[in-house]
Amino acid sequence: MAYILLILGFVLLIKGADLFVDGASKIARAFHVSPLLIGLTIVAFGTSSPEATVSIIAALEENAGVAIGNVVGSNILNISLVVGVAAFIYPLKVESETIRKEIPFTLLASVALLILISDVQLQAVNENLITRGDGLIILLLFSIFLYYIVEVAKNSRDKMKKEKKEQESVSWGKYILLTIGGLLGIIFGGELVVRNATDIALSFGMSETLVGLTIVAIGTSLPELITSITAAIKKESEIALGNIVGSNIFNILFVLGTTAVIHPLVVNSKIILDILIMIALTGVLLIFSRTNFKVGKIEGGILVIAYILYMIFIILRN
Repeated sequence: MAYILLILGFVLLIKGADLFVDGASKIARAFHVSPLLIGLTIVAFGTSSPEATVSIIAALEENAGVAIGNVVGSNILNISLVVGVAAFIYPLKVESETIRKEIPFTLLASVALLILISDVQLQAVNENLITRGDGLIILLLFSIFLYYIVEVAKNSRDKMKKEKKEQESVSWGKYILLTIGGLLGIIFGGELVVRNATDIALSFGMSETLVGLTIVAIGTSLPELITSITAAIKKESEIALGNIVGSNIFNILFVLGTTAVIHPLVVNSKIILDILIMIALTGVLLIFSRTNFKVGKIEGGILVIAYILYMIFIILRN
């Protein structure tokens, strides 16, 4: 029964995120917002909703390992596997703003997380914690990102209006219902995933942290994977990359910040190495992006191989 409910949860997560992104993106486009901005905001928020739901539920059920492992594992998967597969399908064009501001901001958020959880190493205490105070600091960083996005949106909207005068007709009722229905699917799907994946994995002797880094992280990152691959196939590379960069920022700053404010998290020291790997991969993505302002097939292949090696490493580590 647990396996059936786990599959049902994944189906609800994926379909819910798909409906949410579809409805919200149509509404956003009607306001003349650029594809990159849609990827960084609406699509990123929609595809990060499973991570948010799963991490918050896991924290409330005192499964801190799942809550943190889910976010870190999802970000590593996004940067390596999702970007790699999407780039292999169609080279991802990278805007100069993304190279100069958005990817470095992702790097900053990752380093800030590393500092905040390294209590044993930095303060010589008995355990690593993400306290409510830490959560508020993380949310403060998120508010800075939102301020930046609002400024970008204003400039983007003015530019798009000059290029396109006519107003698209939007079925507001239909797309609002799609968005709400998608969110409900994400919420119920997230609850089913975290409960049943944890039960199944623990019965096999896996640690909560490993469950979060593997099964739950892969499950909640499926919307990002599907969205970015679809965008790459349609040659909407700005949405594909914007989705990943935006999702990773949302995961660290919004998801973990909100989760910690709701319930402080005890951090397994093993996760520090995974966060270092996440930081290293973000740095690699920044370097790749500076190569002719795109992530090509070769870079995509390297990122996919990096994720496969990472999966082998964490399974052997357990």
